[in-house]
Amino acid sequence: MKTTKTLKKTLTFSLLLATLVCLVGMTAPPANAGVRVGVGIRVGAPPPPLRHEVVVVRPGPDYVWIPGFWEWRHNDYAWVGGRWSRPPHRGAVWVAPRHELRGRHHFWVRGYWR
Repeated sequence: MKTTKTLKKTLTFSLLLATLVCLVGMTAPPANAGVRVGVGIRVGAPPPPLRHEVVVVRPGPDYVWIPGFWEWRHNDYAWVGGRWSRPPHRGAVWVAPRHELRGRHHFWVRGYWR
């Protein structure tokens, strides 16, 4: 009888713990939220000039236009086209990715929501 009660308590605790872990995981920002890294990636040169883009119709009133940019991928720049995106929370502001010259070295810093 005691073993059954202990097993029930253990299973209940395990279920609650698993639920908590899932809920915490759901609160993490999405991968495309652009979590700020801050340090940047050392690159060989500045990116090419920005491309001209046509801004398409906004899909809804709570969307923000994120202009296209050059992203550093696999030891070279790759163009990422502009897109409409919903901010991850009220009052969030998109900080565009940027190229920085620090001394004699070039760095690419990822964009992020602030």
